[in-house]
Amino acid sequence: MAAMALSSLSLRPEASFLAGGSGIHTASRILTSRVPLSGFMKCGVPTPLRFFKGSLCTALLKNPTMPGLLGTHQEKEIVLKPDTRMRIFSGAANLSLAQEVASYLGLNLGKINIKRFADGEIYVQLQESVRGCDVFLVQPTCPPANENLMELLVMIDACRRASARTITAVIPYFGYARADRKTQGRESIAAKLVANLITEAGADRVLSCDLHSGQAMGYFDIFVDHVFGQPVILDYLASKKISPKDLVVVSPDVGGVARARGLAKKLSDAPLAIVDKRRQGHNISEVMNLIGDVKGMVAVLVDDMIDTAGTITNAAALLQKEGASAVYACCTHAVFSPPAIERLSGGLFQEVIVTNTIPVAEHNYFPQLVVLSVANLLAETIRRVHGDGSVSSIFQ
Repeated sequence: MAAMALSSLSLRPEASFLAGGSGIHTASRILTSRVPLSGFMKCGVPTPLRFFKGSLCTALLKNPTMPGLLGTHQEKEIVLKPDTRMRIFSGAANLSLAQEVASYLGLNLGKINIKRFADGEIYVQLQESVRGCDVFLVQPTCPPANENLMELLVMIDACRRASARTITAVIPYFGYARADRKTQGRESIAAKLVANLITEAGADRVLSCDLHSGQAMGYFDIFVDHVFGQPVILDYLASKKISPKDLVVVSPDVGGVARARGLAKKLSDAPLAIVDKRRQGHNISEVMNLIGDVKGMVAVLVDDMIDTAGTITNAAALLQKEGASAVYACCTHAVFSPPAIERLSGGLFQEVIVTNTIPVAEHNYFPQLVVLSVANLLAETIRRVHGDGSVSSIFQ
């Protein structure tokens, strides 16, 4: 009976052609009964979906002249919403900045539970799934530096154990960056230590803003995207409509000359002046000499951060002594350790321009203070990292 049944069946002409080496597996042969070709309904062969590098390959007609011939369609791009695999979470250090970043990207901040136990230990639990997602954790390691750093490490660990595809630590202000070399014997290089901790916790990438020194990027064994707050400050200075002929960019110390020169070039190639400083100890500085001419000009002091404000206020006093008509202080990170507020609000500065990489406490505001947001800059960088776009082109 089985032999008779099989003898009454044969391969369709198209199926015979398939078996002849058209590229389709012989397992895809279609058996039909001996009836006229016009008298039956053709059924497609069920083929499992295949993915290649995120693109969908489907089984469609390969040869339009032979309707029954099935083949593999060319890669068809899957259209996904840009936010389907992106998650933004924030630690406790700068929640307002993280909310601005998420708003720019059209997202809501991810739900996360962060609390302290009675003995001070940190507890972190993600309140939503991040499996297969690109996770961005916004957490500057600003004061209290050790608390915020440990919180970041525990957040990274939680995301890694929740099967996140990639974890990017967005650190607008990278604490310990000043401990980037040995200046005396038997000193630690804490910047390298912190880089190792972030890497070992499970981060795949670090995104930071205006590192204290460029070589800090080399301390990481993972990808580092270095973002500059300079475009935000440049836009604000342009709104002041100061004539380029009346402007001079000043570096408060020799170490910041490259940073000041870069800003001067973008301010219509403004002249450059340098304050020669002799540091007597940590957070203690003394201004010695001024290299350059500032008489009758608007001086723009540029630095990466203001901590106790000793360096920048001593430089401002020297500039006024040398005849500068006005002094603006510009920096990215407003650390503002005491007695910074008293020094900055003492009348030496026309304006003190900072960004919100570090949140400024309400009691630290004073009339000359201007706080600019870097949220759009960070958000655009995150968007390009997520979409494999160019980050350096933002600053060109």
